[in-house]
Amino acid sequence: MRYLKLPRDYYQSLDVVKLSQGLLGKFIVTEQNGLRTAGMIVETEAYRGAEDRASHAYNNRRTQRTETMFAQGGVAYVYLCYGMHHLFNVVTGPKDCPHAVLVRAIEPIEGIAFMLERRGMQQLHPRLTAGPGSLSKALGITTALNGSLLTSKSVWIEDRDIQLSKKDILTSPRVGIDYAKEHRDLPWRFRLKNCVWTSKAK
Repeated sequence: MRYLKLPRDYYQSLDVVKLSQGLLGKFIVTEQNGLRTAGMIVETEAYRGAEDRASHAYNNRRTQRTETMFAQGGVAYVYLCYGMHHLFNVVTGPKDCPHAVLVRAIEPIEGIAFMLERRGMQQLHPRLTAGPGSLSKALGITTALNGSLLTSKSVWIEDRDIQLSKKDILTSPRVGIDYAKEHRDLPWRFRLKNCVWTSKAK
């Protein structure tokens, strides 16, 4: 069955919080060296660009790393955390509006054997893809994909007609942003309720 690849227009909304919730139930797909992997997005965090102290682009900070965030929405922002974890973000909004959604967890769906091999695991377990560094490694996502269009042949997001309502979504503060002062406790982390594939609660 062929699924709908989300068009670039999908990512143009200025409401990054709503988009962050809307990406739940969508599917990240990667295809590299003939290896195809995919998983359903079950946890996200919204980062509202220049006005959000937790964002890399707070106060319109433009550096070699953050420049990708200022692109027109619909590209991948992948950065290295602690020198070892590749974190996958979806850039949203119009050009020069550096909003982004961090994908924190997926439910593995396709290419699970490849995911296990990449993660050095023998058996399927939630830690395979629960957490942003884990899911990127499982999907083969690295900083080499930074700036890639999310309509490319290497990485994209699909709508497979999963219908969710507000009662299916848990909201809570984002993780690891104690430095963000008054923005630290904003309820911009979204998880599917009763899903074993999400990362641990704060």
